[in-house]
Amino acid sequence: MQSCSAESFREGMRRLAAGVTIVTTLHDGERSGLTATAVTSLSADPPQLLVCVNRTATAHDLIHRGAKLCVNVLARRHQRLAARFAGEDGLQGAARFAFGRWTTLATGAPVLVDAIASFDCVVSEAVDSATHTIFIGRVVDVRARRDGRPLVYEAGTYASVERSARAVKPKSIRRLRRVAKPQP
Repeated sequence: MQSCSAESFREGMRRLAAGVTIVTTLHDGERSGLTATAVTSLSADPPQLLVCVNRTATAHDLIHRGAKLCVNVLARRHQRLAARFAGEDGLQGAARFAFGRWTTLATGAPVLVDAIASFDCVVSEAVDSATHTIFIGRVVDVRARRDGRPLVYEAGTYASVERSARAVKPKSIRRLRRVAKPQP
C-alpha cells in the first residue's frame, strides 16, 4: 500500500496542536538550538524523552557529536524566542542565544532560565528515519516551574493554553487561544 502524499500528510499534521520547545545542545564549546514540536516522553523508568530533528537543522550534527541535549518547554511569553530558534529572523548557532537568560544543568547544554520545564538529557540512542534522526535522551536533570501557560503550535500559528472560566475542574479542562505571530 502506498503512503499518502507529503502535502496531505502535512495538512493533517497542521491540525495536531503540539507543545513548543527549544532543543539546545553544546559540543566543544559551540552552542546551538532549534524550535521543535516533535518531542514526547518515552518512559518514566528510566526517564527518557524522544526528540525528532531534521538532519538539515544546524543543531543536528552538534547533538549527534556531543550526545547531549536539553528540551526547554516554552510558555506563551516565549513566542518571539520560538520564532528566533525556528530561524524566522535568519540567525543561526550561538547568535540565537543573544535573547533570553540561559544557564546549564548537569550536561552543560543551554537551559532557558524561565522555561516552564527543562529536561537535561544524555543521548542514549540515535535512530535515522527518512529525513530525521530520532534522538532518545535519558533525562539526567529536570527543572520545572508552576507558573506560565504552555505555548503551542497549530495550523501554522502559535497559540496558548488557557484555563476555561466555566470549567468545573479548572486543572483538567483547557481551551486554546490564538496569539499573534511575532514580527522579527
